[in-house]
Amino acid sequence: MELKNIFKKTNNLDRLKISELQEEELRLKSRINRLRKEIDIIEKDKKKLFNEGVGADLIKKKMIAQELKQLDMGGKLKIKNFLTLHKQFMFVSNLVIIKKYQRDLQTTPVWNKIQNLAPESFESALIKVNLSGKGFESIIDDLNRIFAMDLSDSDTDVDEAEKQMFDIWNSVEAGNLDVSDAENLLSMDKEIEKSLEKGE
Repeated sequence: MELKNIFKKTNNLDRLKISELQEEELRLKSRINRLRKEIDIIEKDKKKLFNEGVGADLIKKKMIAQELKQLDMGGKLKIKNFLTLHKQFMFVSNLVIIKKYQRDLQTTPVWNKIQNLAPESFESALIKVNLSGKGFESIIDDLNRIFAMDLSDSDTDVDEAEKQMFDIWNSVEAGNLDVSDAENLLSMDKEIEKSLEKGE
């Protein structure tokens, strides 16, 4: 299933099958888990390399700095992919729940909101909410709240999070920040979790 083709001009949920959505959900979860492992490996490699540079001569430090830059670029790309995949996962996961409750939702004003939202706004709204494990009333409340929000700034949080992450890495590489302080201040894991928690 191509996510871009789920909705064209309207949010036509009738033509979506729960089984197809669940397959897509599993596929995305698998890719997210694989990326998460790759990010963890990069983080371990960065720590090891950084420690190799402590007390080394200038030439070795320059070589290590280049390797760290390459790891940073690779890590940045993987984190961007991770966060993009996570948005897609949240969208599909929440669509599965909406499909399960479709008949009940059709009897509420929320259903009209779903039908009348532009597809892009509907997708942005579902990315910002987590309906998993919630009862029907909570789902209604969450959908009402999220549809009422301004959806135009959905990507700004991620960009700011990435900028902050790389500022800290640069400080460590420049020697302005001790590696253990940097790890406590902001590890990739903490930053990813913070990015994922925003909007929930």
